[in-house]
Amino acid sequence: MKPGIHPEYKETTFSCACGASHVIGATLGGEMKLEICSQCHPLYTGKQKLIDTAGRIEQFEKKYKRAPAAK
Repeated sequence: MKPGIHPEYKETTFSCACGASHVIGATLGGEMKLEICSQCHPLYTGKQKLIDTAGRIEQFEKKYKRAPAAK
């Protein structure tokens, strides 16, 4: 590797909105705030929220329904 072209590698603290904190080595350094992490993400926790897609489709059709053609 060429000397002097790579960024400095520092410890960075990532803090999530759920309160979890992770210390990871990165080029950023300091502290970063996250909205979601592996401890609160539904994919990892298994607590997925079901979405009523049928209701959303009906709302869309009602909102953008075409007017009948004039004769």
